[in-house]
Amino acid sequence: MAIYTKEEARKILEKALSFSKADTCEINLSGYNSGNIRYARNTVSTSGFSSNQSLAVQSSFGKKSGTATIDEFDDASLEKVVRRAEELANLSPENPEFMEPLGPQMYDESISFSEATANITPEYRAEVASSSIIPADAKDVTAAGFLNDSAGFSAMINSKGLFAYNQSTDVDFTVTMRTNDGTGSGWVSRDFNDVTKFDADEAAKTAIDKAVLSREAKAIEPGKYTVILEPAASSDLLRNMFRSLDARSADEGRSFMSGKDGANKLGEKIVDERVNIWSDPLNPEVPTATWNGEGQPLKKTTWLENGAVKNLAYDRFWAKEKGVDPVPFPTNVIMAGGDASLEDLIKSTKKGILVTRLWYIRSVDPQTLLYTGLTRDGTFYIENGKIKYPVKNFRFNESPIIMLNNLETLGKQVRINGNLIPYMKVRDFTFTSLSDAV
Repeated sequence: MAIYTKEEARKILEKALSFSKADTCEINLSGYNSGNIRYARNTVSTSGFSSNQSLAVQSSFGKKSGTATIDEFDDASLEKVVRRAEELANLSPENPEFMEPLGPQMYDESISFSEATANITPEYRAEVASSSIIPADAKDVTAAGFLNDSAGFSAMINSKGLFAYNQSTDVDFTVTMRTNDGTGSGWVSRDFNDVTKFDADEAAKTAIDKAVLSREAKAIEPGKYTVILEPAASSDLLRNMFRSLDARSADEGRSFMSGKDGANKLGEKIVDERVNIWSDPLNPEVPTATWNGEGQPLKKTTWLENGAVKNLAYDRFWAKEKGVDPVPFPTNVIMAGGDASLEDLIKSTKKGILVTRLWYIRSVDPQTLLYTGLTRDGTFYIENGKIKYPVKNFRFNESPIIMLNNLETLGKQVRINGNLIPYMKVRDFTFTSLSDAV
């Protein structure tokens, strides 16, 4: 049994902390139960279940710290791991950026746990696999997918009086459908905290339909095209932009957010004014824990407002150096969307490309956030408001900053990888060459 209640976790942590002789001590306890099923070639290949828990102690003497972990929680084991952390601390050099643990904090009540997800059974996992395999076989398509569900907790305590606790659940699903003639491929990804929001039949149908529709793709000339980016495609580029919302790398001249003469771009308008991005641990569609690994409370925070940089993340050390309040890095990202469905965006497009997803993305220029990569698993030519035919995959060279400055239409939001990202129609997206890969 890896999931401890708040009271059970507190009891273990307080016992461990009672053994500490260090100047400061921080202890983290976590555990999870996780199940999965994997299938390929229309056949289940593996399934399994794992349960684990771990306790980590960080002891500090002045600015010297040591960390030790253990997965046994009897009194003798707890004392042993605390002593080990203290031994390592005494052997360590001083950390010039050491920050003492926080004192007691107030946290919002998290909504990241779903009982339904925690109670997923092996039979349910088999039904999800079946919902892909049976319809795929009927359409002369081969399915390969993976479902993973987990329920877990995390808790922390320190010698300054802080205690934090959170439970969470997740279910992640991906499936790739390949036509048996080898010319078509479709793909979907779904993730939720609450499994009751997951429709396995819908997900499988979407991937199958794309696979069938993408058979015998035609080659068209690379160039600049209006594109409709599904959230799975745009999120890969946006994720790299989100990473640059770090004040220290910006202040030190190491990122796109760096300004002139040691300044950063805080307050500058960098993208289309319709772009609004924030994080919110209490958003019901993408809830997260309401505290981070340092025990800092996480609140709703705006990052881009009307296209301008509203906030950058400041860790506690860099905030102290700059004389500002710390701003924790987000645990989810939410981008405002519109009312348009994917079908609406297609109907409004005279000539363009629909992109399901991107992959093999690599950085070309960190200072401009220019990236290269390939389209994959369903790329289609649109003409006069309809999908005309599938096209061969492209290599692209594009920056999410340029992409968000060339924004034409924002569509409905979709959850992808724990974030909420809208469909987007973007003009002048740069495709540089063709790829024969399906």
